[in-house]
Amino acid sequence: MSRRPADGPADGARRSAARGRSTRKRVERSQLARLPTDRSDPLALLASQDEQRLPELVPLRRERMAASPFSFYRGAALVMADDLSRTPDSGILVHACGDAHLSNFGVYSTPERNTAFDLNDFDEVHLASFEWDVKRLAASVVVAGRCNGIDDERCAAAAAAAARSYRTEMRTAATRSNLDTWYMRIPIGEVLSEIGEKLDTSRAKSTVAALRKARDRNSAQALRKLTVSDGTRARFRSDPPLLEPIDDLVAPDRAAEIHRDIQRRFADYRRTLDNDKRALFDSFELVEVARKVVGVGSVGTRCFVALFTGTQLGDPLVLQIKEADRSVLSRYVKGPIHRNQGKRVVTGQRLLQASSDIFLGWQSGPDLDGGSRDFYVRQLRDGKGSVVVEALEPDGLELYAGLCGRTLAIAHARAGDRFAIAGYVGKGSAFVDAITRFAMGYADLTERDHARFTAR
Repeated sequence: MSRRPADGPADGARRSAARGRSTRKRVERSQLARLPTDRSDPLALLASQDEQRLPELVPLRRERMAASPFSFYRGAALVMADDLSRTPDSGILVHACGDAHLSNFGVYSTPERNTAFDLNDFDEVHLASFEWDVKRLAASVVVAGRCNGIDDERCAAAAAAAARSYRTEMRTAATRSNLDTWYMRIPIGEVLSEIGEKLDTSRAKSTVAALRKARDRNSAQALRKLTVSDGTRARFRSDPPLLEPIDDLVAPDRAAEIHRDIQRRFADYRRTLDNDKRALFDSFELVEVARKVVGVGSVGTRCFVALFTGTQLGDPLVLQIKEADRSVLSRYVKGPIHRNQGKRVVTGQRLLQASSDIFLGWQSGPDLDGGSRDFYVRQLRDGKGSVVVEALEPDGLELYAGLCGRTLAIAHARAGDRFAIAGYVGKGSAFVDAITRFAMGYADLTERDHARFTAR
């Protein structure tokens, strides 16, 4: 009999997941295909989120979500979390991403300056049944594919590719040692090679170009795009409501108070870094902070960018300070109590991602409107880039879906019980078939929700 590998770095996560695991009997894999019944009103759920957001940015959020069913899907993580809570589940918990749709995978630069492919959004990370992430990914494949004009047969094949790759990689992970599992990652060279060899359409070339271009997305590029300079000093452009320097948002009599608070916040953030990273951070000087609109689902949350300079004007560091609220999953799954939601995001990212930003940290305190909020901090652009999902054709969608499924399995293997998951997904087609049927049905729900959303 083979011996189960000894405890490793993810073992604490597995124990935590086990403590929160549902005590009910695990459902048969075929039951994972069931759609939610007695749904909450999706529009009411989205409206409840608007109450916590900047009111002047809520119309922009709605505009971006209305653009297409896939845009709506991206912004409706809470809706899907509520729906998933009303469906049968495996009861096998992991630290789930919580928002594992196609556009939340991509490339980034590791601390060693290599380019990796991985999950790249962790705002909703929380304990949940592992298949919730798989379902969110598979359904996003179908919704995106239909938006691209791909027929249902090919969309179903692509959703199946995501689930199949997940199953295959998870079963492989169960044969690896703990350390091998922890260090497993997908090199970008392998990604580009697969895409380049199997795709040759003009739209596919734009996908490859987007991944290659990501290597040049860094603080220097952000400096050129987001700032203006008089030759001696750079400052953020004013482009409301997308980009607004802090001094444009506060009354003159509050400016000194706000700048003192900003300095205090960065002092708090500094304490969340390792000692060697603190020394590096200390070599930069804060120049300016601005509020910046990002993403689709995040529009309306408080998000800022901070410009630092080193020894000269051309030696910048641009950090993003993003509001962290409770995960949408926390309403439906018991888990650890997080006193700081920014720390929750950072901890989840470090657990799920193969290698994370050296400036990843968190802070909390009063916002410009006086409310107390949590934030996490990372580099704004550090070789980050995503595939142009809207450019994917049938072959490309299936290929990319499989890549994302494999990547998600690697993250889950690091953050959960890979042995239990591997046993549950099994060798046959039952898991893949159930996820595919769910994805097709949930895409129908999303399209109906989007139609209601745009008809208001």
